[in-house]
Amino acid sequence: MADPFTIRIFVPDGNPEGIRLIDRMNWTGLGLVFPRANWPAVQKRAEMQRTGIYVLVGYRNENDDLPTLYVGQADGVRGRIDSHYKNKDFWDWAAVFVSTSGGLNRAHVTWLEYALVKQAVDANRCYLDNGNVPQEPALSEAERADTQAFLKEILQILPLVGLRAFEIPKAVAVPVAIDPSASGASKSKKPDTIIVPAQKEGFERVFLGEDCWYAIRISGGMIERIKYVAAYQTLPTSAITHYAPVARIEPYGEGGKYKIVFSEGAKAIGPIPYGDATPGAMQGPRYTSFARLRKAKQLTDVLIKG
Repeated sequence: MADPFTIRIFVPDGNPEGIRLIDRMNWTGLGLVFPRANWPAVQKRAEMQRTGIYVLVGYRNENDDLPTLYVGQADGVRGRIDSHYKNKDFWDWAAVFVSTSGGLNRAHVTWLEYALVKQAVDANRCYLDNGNVPQEPALSEAERADTQAFLKEILQILPLVGLRAFEIPKAVAVPVAIDPSASGASKSKKPDTIIVPAQKEGFERVFLGEDCWYAIRISGGMIERIKYVAAYQTLPTSAITHYAPVARIEPYGEGGKYKIVFSEGAKAIGPIPYGDATPGAMQGPRYTSFARLRKAKQLTDVLIKG
């Protein structure tokens, strides 16, 4: 079990969406979180003259589910961030961490940059704008211990200001379902299956190729019930064609979406077409029971009948 902790947030301009200063009891660090629009005011603050580490956060494309990050460091962070303000358009907000005691030097923040980039790569929950992966700098045993402690503080604070990209995903449900055809088909009529719309390229690359499906919105009450996932291929197929048992469900991105990881590779079913009339479309995930899915002749059998 993780240790409990308290953080303090000071809002100097009275706007909770503006500049926020974050510190903790018995910590020599200070965090500053601010929207890009506030940079002209933030850059005048004395903290921006200090040696520090920073993370720029935003989205490159409107439809991105994962944020884009840039991790940087400098002896005086103001100059570097001001350059990014002029030359990097993607970021919407930033988090900066400096020492209140002058305890961070260039070697320390270089190591923090290395560690945060590595953590982001390992978590695989963002796109990195950094051109190169920094190499781990040499630190003494004592310096490494102190800098690792500073990193721990940063990683505890970032989720509380809305950034979870450095966290290794933890499953929110672990059904570890197996193929019902191997264990006897489920007869339950209670919803245990999520049907997801999939375009051809994504279906072949991810559903079939990676044994998972992601960027899905799942109702909170359904997360613990889902044991199977079925793919509805959009036009021109317009049919449910494959299903897979679910191993686990974990968070994906910063927008409340999820990733479903399969316990076995997807298998063909049906196909179960959209209906007897002109092929239509399914815009978002829908729920059904696997028993109903196995008997369905068309999509309306799955989605409409009670």
